[in-house]
Amino acid sequence: MAQKINPIHKPLQGRTILITGAARRIGRSLALTVAHAGANVVLHHGHSPKLALQTQTEIKALGREAYIVQCDLAEPNHASELFYRAQAYGPVHAVINNAAIFDPLSFYETNMDDWQKHINTNLTAPFLICQAFARELPGDEKGKIINLLDWRSLRPSADHFPYTISKAALAAMTKSLAVELAPRIQVNGLALGAILPPANQKVDAAEVIKDVPAQRWASLEEVGQAVLFLLSGPEYITGEIIHIDGGRHLV
Repeated sequence: MAQKINPIHKPLQGRTILITGAARRIGRSLALTVAHAGANVVLHHGHSPKLALQTQTEIKALGREAYIVQCDLAEPNHASELFYRAQAYGPVHAVINNAAIFDPLSFYETNMDDWQKHINTNLTAPFLICQAFARELPGDEKGKIINLLDWRSLRPSADHFPYTISKAALAAMTKSLAVELAPRIQVNGLALGAILPPANQKVDAAEVIKDVPAQRWASLEEVGQAVLFLLSGPEYITGEIIHIDGGRHLV
């Protein structure tokens, strides 16, 4: 469920935000959240056209504009074009790099194709999108980038090996870009914990949160609240990685 906004308070009114992986799951929730806050949304999806259309319909019902852009982020040549296709709908003011793949592969199970697919989707695509955004942002404009990470990004473990490594690299890039793109562009990250069960993977819900100090799963609304804070809050915050994991990274 998207974070509800007071109808009088539209902190993102007139802004256009590109969100990757916005047709379903967390990306869809974030798209609806920023739309409730007044933003128009460029909805990227990889292979979910029907879900993208449903999300677009919901956003338009809120009185906002929503544009759909399809792109396979595992293909760097396609990913490099994504931002420019999004920009065709008007100036982009912020980017949320949400799309990712999360395969449960160990070090020994990971082959070269698995490795490259995770690196391309989870790291190279955000790099190319951020680079295009920074190059195209008018000199008198300020922009924002939010990279969706994982608590594993700052505390890598052996599980989900290629995913964890790619997200750890994205965390490093988040901090590097915060320095490189200041003061015009704020770059921050959200390190997520137990938000939604993995798609197409069976998990024991109780087992997932057994080491979480908060002893529960997060809500999508809590992720939306953090995104709104970074998009509409203090401009003096950059290079931060905020954990939304109930304290999981501490134990």
